[in-house]
Amino acid sequence: MNKRLHRFIAIAMTVPALMAGGCHNHETHGDHDAEGNVDAAGEEHHHDKPGIIHLEPADAARYGVAVEVAAAGEFHEAVRVAGEILPSTSDVATASARTSGIVSFLPGMTRGATVKAGQQIARINSKGMTGGDSNTAARVAVENAKRELDRLTPLLADGLITRKEYNDALAAYNSAAAAYSPAAANGAVTAPRAGVITDVVAPEGAYVDAGAPVALISGNGSLTLRALLPASEAEFLPRITGAVITPHGEGSAAVDLAQYGARLLSTSVASSTETPGYIPVYFSFSNAAPVVSGSAAEVYLTGGLRHEVISVPMTSVAEQMGEKFIFVKRNADDYEKLPVRLGRSDGKRVEVVSGIAEGDSVVTGGVSFVRLAEQSTVVPEGHSHNH
Repeated sequence: MNKRLHRFIAIAMTVPALMAGGCHNHETHGDHDAEGNVDAAGEEHHHDKPGIIHLEPADAARYGVAVEVAAAGEFHEAVRVAGEILPSTSDVATASARTSGIVSFLPGMTRGATVKAGQQIARINSKGMTGGDSNTAARVAVENAKRELDRLTPLLADGLITRKEYNDALAAYNSAAAAYSPAAANGAVTAPRAGVITDVVAPEGAYVDAGAPVALISGNGSLTLRALLPASEAEFLPRITGAVITPHGEGSAAVDLAQYGARLLSTSVASSTETPGYIPVYFSFSNAAPVVSGSAAEVYLTGGLRHEVISVPMTSVAEQMGEKFIFVKRNADDYEKLPVRLGRSDGKRVEVVSGIAEGDSVVTGGVSFVRLAEQSTVVPEGHSHNH
């Protein structure tokens, strides 16, 4: 058989042919003894041992297999919960209708649009409404009151009318002017602040009363994390110090909100009425964080610092049939698959309760390729099942 073909088999996009289950027998530089353990030159050889995977050092380097030495150290306890990213309540303003009528948004004024303070985002049209246009009626009332006041002013100076008649006309004008708003009359709905339109409260073509909200404008200052802690974990509440989130769920990069000025806003010992069985926990943080407002996120609420804990990066953990495993490098080209029992995770690392020991060289990178090597049944060049 062609040696190159014998050495490499295409496994998941040209992954090199690798052997699982310890089915290998190193070439010797001397003779095996009766047990096949050590040759005359004293070189050690492996027997077939379950969980041992052979991977040539060159292949390991090629596919990014990396290790770190397991050591007991400091670890923040954490609880994994669900959460969502919200605009900060102190950073949201409402664009309201100044008159009643039908809403019509200007082109481009939809969710996600960036606006300036005072920029018009919609119009309110009262024309054709039952009962007539109240703004037009108010404008006519002001004009009539103004004409009457102008007519009486010189008559008062000539003593042809009483002061009371003049004061009555002045009061009528002031009352009509107060009822009429030029800004409301033009039907403009403007942004009360600079920011982004995060919600459209009144859809296109809807009827609104004066003062009704039309859209929400979120500023560019901060965001809020709303995390839902299960009521069964209520004892963890006093120990919460921070939060690490994965904005797009499992597998995405973790974001430590401490790096973005995270501040714990509030917790409550009572379960939420909106989500029975869960306690809401709120954090405020800078919107410079790589997250999207309105999105869901996987959250690790971090607590107190613990010592002498063995932990590994979450990338080290593999799962098979519901069980968790970690690969440990035993020598230059052999790796062992070990079942482990895990504790809490802080979103970046996970506590290993049992299964590995201090000093073990844990695979932290290229785990998927070690798994493929485990699944390979091809015997690499230079290896044989014959002793």
